Amino acid sequence: MTDAPGTLHLLAFAAEPGGGNPAGVVLDAAALDDAGMLRIAADLGYPETAFVTARDGDRLRVRYFSPEAEVPFCGHATIATAVALAEAEGPGEFVFQTTAGDVHVSTRDDDGRIAAGFTSVEPVLRDFHDPVPLLGLLGLNADDLDPRMPLAEAFAGNWHPVVAVRTLERFDAFGYEADALRVLMDERGWTGTVTVVHAAGEVADGAVIEARNLFPVGDITEDPATGSAAAALGAYLRDRLGMPAPFHVTVHQGRHIGRPSILKVDAPSVGGIQVSGTAVPLEG
Repeated sequence: MTDAPGTLHLLAFAAEPGGGNPAGVVLDAAALDDAGMLRIAADLGYPETAFVTARDGDRLRVRYFSPEAEVPFCGHATIATAVALAEAEGPGEFVFQTTAGDVHVSTRDDDGRIAAGFTSVEPVLRDFHDPVPLLGLLGLNADDLDPRMPLAEAFAGNWHPVVAVRTLERFDAFGYEADALRVLMDERGWTGTVTVVHAAGEVADGAVIEARNLFPVGDITEDPATGSAAAALGAYLRDRLGMPAPFHVTVHQGRHIGRPSILKVDAPSVGGIQVSGTAVPLEG
């Protein structure tokens, strides 16, 4: 792996040592063109790398690249970038100007550790038309789905289909063929992940929801922690299920690939969804 000068390596949303989602961060990418940013992201091989391409005070232009293409928004790389900025300059408030829209970011000192959060762009929900191809790729059928959480597609920076699985056994056991899912995602315009969730208890304020976010890019098949999907899930709960807001839910992710992660989701009564967590240096 060959780093560009100034590249930082962080783990976002880690629930324990070895958990979290790796992100590259380049705080001064003004001199890089698209090809250069894509090359760095591909060399790193992380799900996403964030590049700060311009800055005016607390307003920063931020772009995100997977190893294969630019993506409109990335939640875990946003958290990583915010923590890197706070480590360099001290905690504060920022606005990230992303391809998906303006994202408000806050950082604070939490007993010597930087905590960060972002408020997503205005969410959008839409019906999930023709779910048969996706369910077929996942080996799921209608009986496997949680009737409390009907299929839908949610946007809070990226489009994510939301699939709720009724039992933990099916949630743990399903699999998929990466190339076929990539084709379907491109056809449907799902620029984020396929979000598969399981809620063991009541779907209400304070709920703990487990998520698997499928992301077939390069050598990656499942994302350890997905901030944009957590925001989309919060929007789904509020705007599709009608969960009374404000509410807080906790998303556990990454268990299936050995990188446990925790994402905290807060939904106000209107507007963007707030997602918060931490980021730490990636060792080694």
